[in-house]
Amino acid sequence: SLGLVGSEMCIRDRGERGRIPWVIFAAWVVIDSALSMGHAGPVPPQAPMRILGLDPGLARVGYGVVEVERGANGRPSRGRQRMLDCGLIRTDADRSEGQRLVEIAADLRVLLRRWQPELAAVEKFFFYRSSTTISVVQARGVLMMTLARFHIPVVEYPPMQIKLALAGHGHAEKDEVLAAVMRELDLDDPPRPDDAADALAVALTGWFQL
Repeated sequence: SLGLVGSEMCIRDRGERGRIPWVIFAAWVVIDSALSMGHAGPVPPQAPMRILGLDPGLARVGYGVVEVERGANGRPSRGRQRMLDCGLIRTDADRSEGQRLVEIAADLRVLLRRWQPELAAVEKFFFYRSSTTISVVQARGVLMMTLARFHIPVVEYPPMQIKLALAGHGHAEKDEVLAAVMRELDLDDPPRPDDAADALAVALTGWFQL
């Protein structure tokens, strides 16, 4: 990875690995035998869905990965979600613009291979007069191209829609959106930096709109 900066607030799976108790092994043998004789057991739960949120930029791309458990109908189940990772793709200001775009693409590929999301949600950029407008648009284009190469569906949301989905109204303040992100992901501490928190908000919006 060239410029990935993970957040200290990111939640990681932790657990001890040990040998399988013989009682569990024996139960597994019994269940396996029953299934082989045609006795249907309970329907196994479907694998959780992973959504990658992205907040585009040339100097900093915020990213956040959330995992959503599916309901019985295969759709995501609200209230059963968690954060897997968040942080920044940071580029070197001393490099040329082209080299910085290459950094973004390379680091995004690392994230995609690591987390294998089924959906990407990207904040939609609005044009306004700014010295950074063109560079942000170019960075967004690199993100979209890389996601397309990995055949990952993309949804886009403007800032007002993200605020509406998280805080209930489109003119919510930043603190309101952050509080909603913490509530939905059951976080004790706010995810940092702000770009990563914004990316988590985008990912949650993608989930709410499914």
